[in-house]
Amino acid sequence: MIMAYYLQALIGGILLLALVIPMSNNYREIKVKNIFYAILVMVLFGFLLLSDYVTGFFRVISDGVAKLSSATADGTSFLFGSLFEAHPYAFALNVLPLIIVMSCISALLWHWRVLPLMIKGLSYVCEKLFNLGGPVSFGAAANVFVGQVEAPLFVRPYLSNMSKKELLILMTAGMATISGSIMIALAGQLENQFAGINVVQHFLTASILSVPAAIMYAEIMYPSEEITPSIDNEDEERIYKGSMDAVTRGTKDGLNIAVNVAAILIAVLALVSIVDGFLGLIMEGLSLQSILGYVFAPICWMMGIPWSESTGAAELLGIKLATNEFVAYTQFGGMDPEAFSERTKVIILYALCGFANFSSVGILISGIGSMAPEKRIDLIEVSGKALVGATLASCFTGLVAGLFA
Repeated sequence: MIMAYYLQALIGGILLLALVIPMSNNYREIKVKNIFYAILVMVLFGFLLLSDYVTGFFRVISDGVAKLSSATADGTSFLFGSLFEAHPYAFALNVLPLIIVMSCISALLWHWRVLPLMIKGLSYVCEKLFNLGGPVSFGAAANVFVGQVEAPLFVRPYLSNMSKKELLILMTAGMATISGSIMIALAGQLENQFAGINVVQHFLTASILSVPAAIMYAEIMYPSEEITPSIDNEDEERIYKGSMDAVTRGTKDGLNIAVNVAAILIAVLALVSIVDGFLGLIMEGLSLQSILGYVFAPICWMMGIPWSESTGAAELLGIKLATNEFVAYTQFGGMDPEAFSERTKVIILYALCGFANFSSVGILISGIGSMAPEKRIDLIEVSGKALVGATLASCFTGLVAGLFA
């Protein structure tokens, strides 16, 4: 049985890569060496980060998350009083405040040079292994800790000189990962599925693994030799004037993100409900979720999920693409814990871990486009590839995670 699973994973991995070859602008120039390095890095990091060797490290992170959630609850309770006490698990009162607090902390860690040091370590690996320029490596690695819009800010001076391939990498990495604030916010939504398991460890591992996966898919879809010179000036990384500036601006940015998340959730859920209503008139039981479930079912099998569970898992992937990861994880968390096997649940957790959805494409085009207006056309041209690449990068990360589940 176990050999059958590994054979399925091997065949599935090859197929997941082959899916995007028709989208390549020049498949003859694809560097197989870079693809091999990307898979090797993913497997090695997966083995390390999901092994018992780092359990203590992630336990410290988990304890910190618990304290952070408790501290956030104290602030929320003070502001909303009895409303929070009556509805402590309401999304608006539980998840959104965490985003604001985490954004504030992330800004402080950036100003104190903690995040830049960690990001530079990851970007060094990308730069040396994949022959990428420093700015795009730095921007891609930054997505492990910050959001898809915030990461390009750190390489803003270099955006106007980036090639289409580098912009594709930046967009793909942005949509294949989730930010630290979102990780913390989502962890509580999955307690039903992963009782007693450190979900934050899985989220962080997923984002780390998805960076080389995103680079791999960008390499297949847009092979190119053009690179932007490395980052040498640390002053360009300093975006806050002091700790209080980091706190206030980080809080403001977190509030903007929280408001956007809330607004998008309301609008998207309403639109999905409207679409499902019309589809139900055509055929009883027909919904957007069920349609996308059939589309993604083969991809779920490629990730190593048994065919008997593929349709259910595929519906969650479809929800994520049509709406966003919040809706998908919330639905996943509310499902029967016995609906999927333990390995399948881990694969789903990783495959959903990313911002890849239709609204994110617009967010990235407008966000990066406002920083480098002359690159707006290039961003639009590679946006479709970025969405496909990011979706499949998360799926490939799920495949790798399943090997160690």
